[in-house]
Amino acid sequence: MRKKIVVSLVAVIFFSTIFSYWAGYSQGKAKESLYKELDVFAEGLSIIEKKHVYEKKPQELIYGAMQGLMSSLDPYSQFLTPDDYKDLLSETEGEFGGLGIELTVRDGLLTIITAMEDTPASEAGVDSGDIIVKINGEITKNITLTEAVKKLRGAPGTKVKIEVLKEKDKALKDLEITRAVIKVKDIKQASVLEDSIGYLKIAEFREKTAADLDKALADLKSKKIKGLIIDVRNNPGGLLYTAIEVSSRFLADGKTVVSTKTRGEEEKVYTSKNAPVKILDVPIVVLVNKGSASASEILSAALRENKRAVLVGETTFGKGSVQTIIPLSDGSALRLTTALYYTPNGTSIHEKGVKPDIEVLSSGKTEDEEAGSKKEEAVFEKVKQAQEEIKAEERFDYKKDQQLLRALDLIKGLVVLSPKK
Repeated sequence: MRKKIVVSLVAVIFFSTIFSYWAGYSQGKAKESLYKELDVFAEGLSIIEKKHVYEKKPQELIYGAMQGLMSSLDPYSQFLTPDDYKDLLSETEGEFGGLGIELTVRDGLLTIITAMEDTPASEAGVDSGDIIVKINGEITKNITLTEAVKKLRGAPGTKVKIEVLKEKDKALKDLEITRAVIKVKDIKQASVLEDSIGYLKIAEFREKTAADLDKALADLKSKKIKGLIIDVRNNPGGLLYTAIEVSSRFLADGKTVVSTKTRGEEEKVYTSKNAPVKILDVPIVVLVNKGSASASEILSAALRENKRAVLVGETTFGKGSVQTIIPLSDGSALRLTTALYYTPNGTSIHEKGVKPDIEVLSSGKTEDEEAGSKKEEAVFEKVKQAQEEIKAEERFDYKKDQQLLRALDLIKGLVVLSPKK
């Protein structure tokens, strides 16, 4: 009996702390209702502790409840155990173990936001928009992000079997993927293509991205580029402040990059700032696709709406929410959606994405052309070719990239139309 009371008190105190900021906004009956529901939770927890067939530790019950609570809020909010929190910190530093995919849960389905290039997932043929139906034979419907990450991660060199529903042809495909240490190189490519056109491939937006970008931009400027292609295809995003720092490299100081709106607070506007290296005097094309999300979408919309770039490719993923990491006293943390972000024109792209100015699919066709010509056999052949071509050690060859070629043609025209100095 005493143990039951202790567990109940722990639950009430814990949840009272978590919701204290929320309760502060509530008055009168609303506040009373909150604590009444907490009483119901404590009652249910006591019954589980007493009658469930398996004995559970108080921490297991609380952590399980927190995971369920966070998953009920939105697809991006998560409860992170102390180990999960440590893993997250290692990810933002640019190196972690796994398959190389960014995940979300949409309508109870485990959905791929991005399969990062040159990772086990991309080499196995996983694409943005694919749905993971099974992990090691277990159905994933209604799985939480935390549970999915735990199942997919493991020691480098070990294998995991997944069954995916391909977005393009709606066919199920079984894959066995070998886990690896994922080393993220934020600036994957910085080179000069034909006719003095610079090419910059940004893989992610992490803590050191802006510093790495400055080195790449300084090198490109020294080569006197006449135009620049920024490639953020399959870039899952990352840190908000890094997106602002990167955007500042291509915008004059004081230009609106993005704004955020949180509950009960005024809109916060983020503007471009001074940077060690800026490129302001050449035309820019930004390459995007459905794997471009979050910070990638902030950059793309900011450059277009400030008249600094033309967007080419496919409609982006549409992750327009901000997650804040809030550490808790026992080493765990909340990854809580606290705001939505808006483009300089005041548009929310959450669940909508950013539409390109010039639509070009990876095949080089428009969506209508693709729909008219796509056949099941051709799709499978394309996946097979992608598996053969996407190799980490393969030499960069832009002439095989239809979207990049279209962007190159476009920026050549913009260079011709640019005022001569």
